[in-house]
Amino acid sequence: MHKSSFSIEDSLSNLQIEALNAMQEASLKANKTENEIILLADTGSGKTLAFLLPVAQLLDKHKKFTQAMIIVPSRELALQIEQVFKRMGTGFKITCCYGGHLRETEENNLKQAPALIVGTPGRLADHIRRGNIITNHIETLVLDEFDKSLEQGFEEEMSFIIGSLPALKKRMLTSATEALEVPAFVGLQQPVKLNFLTGEKAAALTVQMVWSDDKDKSNTLFRLICALGNRSTIVFCNQREFVEEASAYLKENGIVNVFYHGAMEQQERDAALCKFRNGSANVLICTDLAARGLDIPNIRYIVHYQLPNSEESFTHRNGRTARMEASGTAILILAPHERLPEYITPAPDLIQLPDTPVVPRKPDWTTLFISAGKKDKVNKVDIVGFFTNKGQLKKEDIGLIEVKDFFSFVAVRKSKANHTLHLIKDEKIKNKKVKIAVAK
Repeated sequence: MHKSSFSIEDSLSNLQIEALNAMQEASLKANKTENEIILLADTGSGKTLAFLLPVAQLLDKHKKFTQAMIIVPSRELALQIEQVFKRMGTGFKITCCYGGHLRETEENNLKQAPALIVGTPGRLADHIRRGNIITNHIETLVLDEFDKSLEQGFEEEMSFIIGSLPALKKRMLTSATEALEVPAFVGLQQPVKLNFLTGEKAAALTVQMVWSDDKDKSNTLFRLICALGNRSTIVFCNQREFVEEASAYLKENGIVNVFYHGAMEQQERDAALCKFRNGSANVLICTDLAARGLDIPNIRYIVHYQLPNSEESFTHRNGRTARMEASGTAILILAPHERLPEYITPAPDLIQLPDTPVVPRKPDWTTLFISAGKKDKVNKVDIVGFFTNKGQLKKEDIGLIEVKDFFSFVAVRKSKANHTLHLIKDEKIKNKKVKIAVAK
């Protein structure tokens, strides 16, 4: 065995998790004896920990090179895995590589080889070609949400990456779909399959539907959101145009919301998700890009503004709510010409919307953007100190803070935001002049 100082107990305590679930236990057990594992499990069931724990057990603190790699289909998933790994407190360095932001940042992070690298196929392949990632000693490979990576056409990059790992000993695939054809380039000989797909909808999930009088469902969506009140709600559309149209319609009618889709810049995506997480907006309108891998707790409602294209898409969208012990509701909006998809059985309860909609109270929080982040040596403690001293805010007037590489977001009580912005407009954080404004 490696002389790893890693302790599962310490990691679970750092994550505030009392015990592993059956799937995570099975994965740890299988990883002790097997080198090829396919783990099938529902979205939101704790897969990340099921592979991070065995990976951490294999890392050796005496080795100064990269020992393991995790390939994922989206940057959001990559960032989420990085966050969980850091919270585990293993003492090992992890670097996250993904498109949509500066490659130079990652190049600097890769100069001192991290023990573990997580990233998207395109960016990882790029770093390998440029010699930024030294692959000679990587013995462990995880392909997370592998079905999604294939679906999104990353085969060529993945084939190149796996072909660049000469020392590979252990391969682990995770997927939420059983009908998985594993291409030859993955190099599996006799994999052990751990199937934890329940095939059942989470008992905690209620499915309902509402009829729209009109082919254009925007007014029905507005009335529905009014009826749901201030609870956190994700609205799914099939195309970006619908996302932006629905968002604009709700905004015009007094409902604060944010939208999210694949054509946005990384900073815009981060801002939207941050506002949704910190309560500056209770409604997120998005494409299926947000159906997997986003770390957003406590979603109460999922609204299918446009019907999902497949049963799988329906399941993944719904996987955003009723996670772990929480309960949630999925609501389908059907236009007069639409029929309920056959895979939704039994027929959902029909909801009637009130005739006179009452616009929910606006959120108490607003999000401020700060043009400094981790790379400027700014952390959450600095930000809290700055806003309490220079901005005269009390601790309870400061909400969730998210610090990215080059910028940060902080939620502040809306009633105090203007006064605070006025007080801090010429102040410096860590002796550096930064731009602070209401996040766009």
